[in-house]
Amino acid sequence: MTTYIIRRLIQGVFILFIITIAAFGLTRKAFDPMAQYTLGRISAEDRARIRANLGLDQPIPVQYFKWLGLAVRGDFGYSATNHQPVSELIMQRLPQTLVLMVTSEVVIILLSVILGIYSAVKQYSLFDNIMTGLSFVGYSLPIFFIALMLMFIFAVQFKEWDLPYLPTGADIWDFSDPRELALHLILPVASLSIIQVAAYTRYLRSSMLEVLSQDYIRTARAKGLMKSAVIMRHALKNAALPIVTLIGLDVPFLLGGAIVTETVYSWPGMGRLFWQQAGRGDYPTVMAILLLVATAVVVFQILTDVAYTFIDPRIRLS
Repeated sequence: MTTYIIRRLIQGVFILFIITIAAFGLTRKAFDPMAQYTLGRISAEDRARIRANLGLDQPIPVQYFKWLGLAVRGDFGYSATNHQPVSELIMQRLPQTLVLMVTSEVVIILLSVILGIYSAVKQYSLFDNIMTGLSFVGYSLPIFFIALMLMFIFAVQFKEWDLPYLPTGADIWDFSDPRELALHLILPVASLSIIQVAAYTRYLRSSMLEVLSQDYIRTARAKGLMKSAVIMRHALKNAALPIVTLIGLDVPFLLGGAIVTETVYSWPGMGRLFWQQAGRGDYPTVMAILLLVATAVVVFQILTDVAYTFIDPRIRLS
């Protein structure tokens, strides 16, 4: 397994290298680093001096390798709009995004396991039919529509009906207050979870139905094992492999969805930072966030492959 992990890490570094080349080239095409100096406030000589100081007078490949050398050491430069280190800007927002993502993933897994198992055990029942319909509806809705719909119902309408309503903005509260944190998490977590719960439930239901029809499950039942033990100890463990794959693939979805969700709910996280700074042409911050997201995706893919061996010992990585 050690050899496999080392090989995957080397592959991951190569993939990240290709991603950074593409991202660097695209961001330089999309954003003009000198845009903030084009309002006629400075002379052409001053503009040339600023370009030289920023290294923008050098060829793009030279600029890229200079940026990469600093990025490897954790130095992403300074924000083009906030004029503060990009690493500090990201570290101010990263904890909030991690709280949102981890909470969403826990909710997704718990609900999916419960609903998926029950749908499989009660195949073709009224509950199973209702869950099937809701799953198709939930999976077909875009995340921005879900976020706006939840905000309209549980914040706007509940407030108009004089019912207890949920908060929609996170700029005016303190993360140190657990109650406030829980209240502000409800709508963003629900927005990020609905689509994934719908997908996970369908995958787990199908996988559970396949496993429950296997001979070793019938044998376990014939030996008199409790139904709950058969499902949880024997069936679920072998049916969970598709879910492990989905969890590993969830990182880009959650980070991408966080851009929309954090913007809609004014959640002070990294997704909202990306959206704000992209709109302002802040390419150093955009590049740093893209690199962090790409790194997270590669790392979680490797962790997913390794997790297979713990769930199913028949799988051997070589």
